[in-house]
Amino acid sequence: MKLATLLPHYLVQRYHGWHATAFTENRAWYRRLAEDGQRPRAMVIACCDSRVHVTSIFGADTGEFFIHRNIANLVPAYAPDGEQHGTSAAVEYAVNSLKVAHLVIVGHTGCGGVQGCHAMCSGHAPELEEKTSFVGRWMDILRPGYDRVSDLPADQQIRALEQQAVLISLENLMTFPFVRAAVESGDLSLHGVLHDIAQGTLEQYDSKIEAFVPVA
Repeated sequence: MKLATLLPHYLVQRYHGWHATAFTENRAWYRRLAEDGQRPRAMVIACCDSRVHVTSIFGADTGEFFIHRNIANLVPAYAPDGEQHGTSAAVEYAVNSLKVAHLVIVGHTGCGGVQGCHAMCSGHAPELEEKTSFVGRWMDILRPGYDRVSDLPADQQIRALEQQAVLISLENLMTFPFVRAAVESGDLSLHGVLHDIAQGTLEQYDSKIEAFVPVA
């Protein structure tokens, strides 16, 4: 196959730097991970956005997080219809096989996917309405969230929809029978946070007051 080319030079340099420092200094730990397998404490579902660096935000070590990333950190509802579902498969593996104790949805400010959903649902992005748009059909998951925020003042809708991307995902997680069973048995806890990229802050959803509050 002649489609793939060699890595760009800057990535090769960074690899050699990592191998000479982080890997070499922790060689025994990496060997243990390879031989014993992974035992992550948490699954994190985050946006593909390059500005959201979840391992840095939480100071996670190699092997600590099982991470899945997609556009706008969305989880679809449970739908075993024979289609291929990357996010649903990742959730199933994390909960049923890895037995993670925590599942964290990490949303963020300035999310391009959320902005695209808002534009699509408000009639300003007809290209996303096309059946051939992978992004548009993925953002259909967030349409119920748009309906919830569409009556807010215009300058508040995007931030509210970013929150809905977290909440819709949490709600959809509970439609998976194995997730619901793990939550109800106390083996799994669900968490939703929103990361402000410019401020470096985190807000977490408090279900007792049904609002996002600063992580203190």
